[in-house]
Amino acid sequence: MSNLTIGDKVSMNNKYYVSEKNKGVVFIVRSEPFDLCGTECVMLENYRGGYAADGLMKVEG
Repeated sequence: MSNLTIGDKVSMNNKYYVSEKNKGVVFIVRSEPFDLCGTECVMLENYRGGYAADGLMKVEG
């Protein structure tokens, strides 16, 4: 399980393809981690759909 919780600030790392518009953007986690077809995911504010938790890194501040 990831250490992400609701309210954490995260950005997308380069483990998966990240579009230019999402590079460097700070998102806020809006759900507890959940399993989606064997992949741990979370929901992010201002992002449609779930995102793999291992493709995110916490941001300070």
